[in-house]
Amino acid sequence: MQLQVKGKNMPVTDALFEHAERKLERLTRILPPWDEAPIVELELSIERNPKIAHPQTAEVTVRAKGTVLRVRESAEDMYVAIDRAARKLERQAARYRERRRRHRPAHEQAQEPVELVIPELQHEAEAEAPKLVKTKRHELKPMSAEDAALHMDMLHHDFYVFRDAESGDVNVVYRRGDGDFGLIVPEG
Repeated sequence: MQLQVKGKNMPVTDALFEHAERKLERLTRILPPWDEAPIVELELSIERNPKIAHPQTAEVTVRAKGTVLRVRESAEDMYVAIDRAARKLERQAARYRERRRRHRPAHEQAQEPVELVIPELQHEAEAEAPKLVKTKRHELKPMSAEDAALHMDMLHHDFYVFRDAESGDVNVVYRRGDGDFGLIVPEG
């Protein structure tokens, strides 16, 4: 595991780095075995706004062999935020591993070496696996990203799929964690 820690509005102390490394190390036992070590990026930040109840945030992004796992947790204390993020990421990684195991052909499953999986995470992965429960149809109207953001806001949704009026591509506008909007534009 390659751990990269950044601090936003705060210094990253050796104690914080070691705590994060210790908590995130369990991921290597949960994630499927890969040739390359996963890259784990941890961004620690403190919001200076006194109205925010949990100003200390730990955001973890794991990039490994074409997959990205991401969690964000906030708390009063940075160590607690790291602990919560690590635990949430472990559950997410266990779900990912289980989903990947279920969708692989039988001949590939036989070739993979058997590894120990932490029993409580295995149970949580099976219990919390999301199911597709609803399908919606949506007419993609040509519009600008600003218009799509306005539609998204009026509908009180976190994202909105639309066809870009200029390019004709299907794009997605979404609400970011900081309240601003983001735009996803497909490539290729």
